[in-house]
Amino acid sequence: MPAGKRPRDGMCSWQRQPMHSFHLLADAAIAGITVNGWKILGWSGNVVFGARFIIQWIASERARKSVIPVGFWECSAIGSILLLIYFTFYRHDSVGILSALFPLPVYMRNLYFRYTHQHPTHPGNEPRPPE
Repeated sequence: MPAGKRPRDGMCSWQRQPMHSFHLLADAAIAGITVNGWKILGWSGNVVFGARFIIQWIASERARKSVIPVGFWECSAIGSILLLIYFTFYRHDSVGILSALFPLPVYMRNLYFRYTHQHPTHPGNEPRPPE
C-alpha cells in the first residue's frame, strides 16, 4: 500500500494485528527513532547490563583495589536475561541470542557461590579507609 494511504477499513496496519505480549506501545516515532515495548525492553537490558561497570568501579574505588561485588553479577544476569528475551522474541537475531546466552551460566554460577557461601562483608562494600 502506498505511503500515506489508509486501507478501506480506515485502520493502520498495527491496529489490525493482534496484540503481542510486551507490546506496550504502538510503534511511535520519537525524534526519528521507532519506539515500542520490545525496544524499551532491549534498551532496559542494555542499561542494566552497562550499570554493572559503574557498580564495579564504585566498589573498586571504595576498596582501593580491583574487586567484583555481587551487584556486578546481578546486573550481568538480569541484563543478559532481558537482552536474551529481546533478541529471541522480537529481533530473532542468532548473534544477539548467543551473545546473551553463552555468558549467562557464568553469571548464575557466581551468584550461586555468593548466595550459598555467605561472607559477612564484601571488600567492595566496606567503607573507604581513612587516608
